[in-house]
Amino acid sequence: MRDDRAYATVVAFFAAGLYLALLVAAFGLISLATDTDVIGDPQVGPLVGPTMVIAAAVMLLVFLIVLGTRVPADRQRVSPGVALGVGVACYAVFIAAGGIAGAFGDPGDPLHYFLFALSQLVRWPSITAGVAAFAVTLLYQLVLVGRFRQRGRPRWPWERDEDE
Repeated sequence: MRDDRAYATVVAFFAAGLYLALLVAAFGLISLATDTDVIGDPQVGPLVGPTMVIAAAVMLLVFLIVLGTRVPADRQRVSPGVALGVGVACYAVFIAAGGIAGAFGDPGDPLHYFLFALSQLVRWPSITAGVAAFAVTLLYQLVLVGRFRQRGRPRWPWERDEDE
């Protein structure tokens, strides 16, 4: 059982890395396609965008570790509903982190950062953060289900027993 939890935790870290890579690539493509900045408000400062991404990635990592370690290996399933919940949570944390980080960086005008967070609700980068979390969670569940049903290390075709 310990090996299953260790495997799920390691895969969760790789999935979080994949999520970060997907966000960076998607934000670049969105910015290029729409000819807009990812963070359209220049008053929020240069650290708000990375803070938003890191907060969403940490949220995803925590959810994946909990998913992989709390559910026993024989009960792991691919659950689109759970993946949708994780996607919505990462979307909400992405937006909330922008408002909170901006307000802490410039405490003089917290209303501006509340309005900034509200404006992020319908922007493509925020939606992409949620959709990417959904997709990565589904892939994570698929990897865990495939590994735990296989029971053991992957084998080449010539390594398999004749009895199977």
